[in-house]
Parts: sequence; structure tokens; C-alpha cells
Amino acid sequence: MYLDVVEGVDLHGAPAILEAAGFDVHCALARTDEQVIRAARGAAAVLTGDSVVSAAAIARLPGLRIVATCTVGVDHIDLDAAGSAGVWVCNVPGAATEEVAVHAMAMALALVRHLPQFDRHVRAGGWDYLATGTLQRPSTLTLGVVGMGRIGRRVATLGQPFFGRVIAHDPYVDDDAWPSDVERAELDEVFASADLVSLHIALTAETRGLVDQRRLGLMRDQSYLVNVSRGGLVDHDALLAALDDGRLAGVGLDVLSAEPPHPDDPLLSQPGVLLSPHVAFLSTDAERGYYHSQAENVVSWLETGRPLTPVVEGT
Repeated sequence: MYLDVVEGVDLHGAPAILEAAGFDVHCALARTDEQVIRAARGAAAVLTGDSVVSAAAIARLPGLRIVATCTVGVDHIDLDAAGSAGVWVCNVPGAATEEVAVHAMAMALALVRHLPQFDRHVRAGGWDYLATGTLQRPSTLTLGVVGMGRIGRRVATLGQPFFGRVIAHDPYVDDDAWPSDVERAELDEVFASADLVSLHIALTAETRGLVDQRRLGLMRDQSYLVNVSRGGLVDHDALLAALDDGRLAGVGLDVLSAEPPHPDDPLLSQPGVLLSPHVAFLSTDAERGYYHSQAENVVSWLETGRPLTPVVEGT
């Protein structure tokens, strides 16, 4: 059962992978708990994009054995409820590493070169190269990476030719697996020492609001923040305050705490804010990889009893 699929969406042949393995495939657009329950009733496997699979839905789907998301993040699945019910949960962690990392680095370089401000300035009729304040040479700046999984590592690698120093934090990477050309630092040290911080961590109960007033207060004056992970990592009000008082010179956001933003959201009128509509993951190649990996997870579960990239162990 595919959830949140609208008519005409290209699944890049992924349903054929499931059908070849013996599955009967159905598609539905499901946004509420009731829609999910109605669509997935009787299904052993649910494949979802960003449709929420809640504890309430899992409790009313006794035949459900696996939830496969075509995303890297799994914060839209109730993992505790799935584990308690013996339901496998799996994601596609490597399908868009290149796209997300390049998007983050593109935002980082655009901010350092003041491209959002220059674009607005010229569109408003200006032509003053001093209009946005002081520009710094990137090789004199420090890039800070929070989270050194696949994407964070790629960002660190991409940043090395441009930034003079790259530091990073990730308590889950052992020292023997840590890249030798990236300095390891404590989380607060990254925020205090970096001129630009890029976030590459999952949204969990522990990381929600990680970038709060205190951590933003650690950052250097006129520094930058990039978030292509999840909007809930950043305290929205604290971010606005840091922009208003000049602590932050610019912010690149592909994700927001509320998507899409309200028309009156002050972020939309901030000159140093670079926004994109949660699109860092997207390319034609990545999209194909998402759907194929999602289907292959379910086929692997059917044939071996285990998906290829599990997040929650089922029974």
C-alpha cells in the first residue's frame, strides 16, 4: 500500500518491483489518521513519503508488519508504537546524499557572498557593491558541521576547498571512523568557533529545538546558519531575534518549523534569509533512488525477514 500518492505522480517503476515479488499494490492519498487507517486496512506493508503513521493508526492496523518510508528522516512515523507492535520501520538513508550536501554547500557559499541581499538590492533598483556590508574571504572562515553521517561528511568534504578550517560534532561516530581532515569538537564549541554552522542531524525528542537562544548566543557576530535537515531543530523565535540583533548575518533554510510558512512570517522579509521549499533532497536520479530503495526494502523483508536499512526492528 502506497500512501500520499497523488494521481499522475511518477513512482519510477517501483510498484513493478513489488508486483514482481508477489505483492498486490494499491495507492492512496492519505493525510489524516482515518485516511491512513482506511487506505492501509488489511495491508502487511505500507510505503509512505511524508504521510504520518501515528500510534493511533498502528494500533488499528493489526495486520501491519512493515512501514517503509522513501525519506531519510523518520520523524513522521511513531517509532515507539511501531517497535511495541513488532512493526519494522525502514528508511532510505543514502538516496540523496549528493543532492542534500550540494544544496547545503550552495546555500553556505551564497550566504558568505551575500547573494540573497545583492539579489534583492539589484531587483529594487540598486547597484552598490557596498550595500550589503563587509564581505570576507571564505578561506579565512571556519565551517562547522553538526552531524557527521553520510550528508554531513559530504558537506565537510565539499567545504574544505573553500573554507580555511572545518570542524564538526557527532557523538555517535567513533574516533577510529572520524575523518582525519576534519577537527572534532564539542557541540557548543562548534557554535562558538564556526563562522558558518550547517545542520545534518535527525529530528528527535533530544534534538528538537537544539539551536535555541543559548546556542545562537554562542555564535560569532555576523555568522551564518544553514539548515537542510528538519525545521524543528531550530527555535524559530530565537532565530528571528539573532537575525534582528545582528548575531546572524544570514540564514539558509530549506526546512521550516511550519511548512509552508505563513504569509506574515517575519522570516520572509528578512534580507539575509535564503529560503527554498524543502527541495534539497530532489533530483530525478534521487527520486528514482528513493522509490526503488523503498520498494527493495519491502521485498527484502518479504524474502529474508529483514529490510535492507531498518530503523526499528520488527518481529
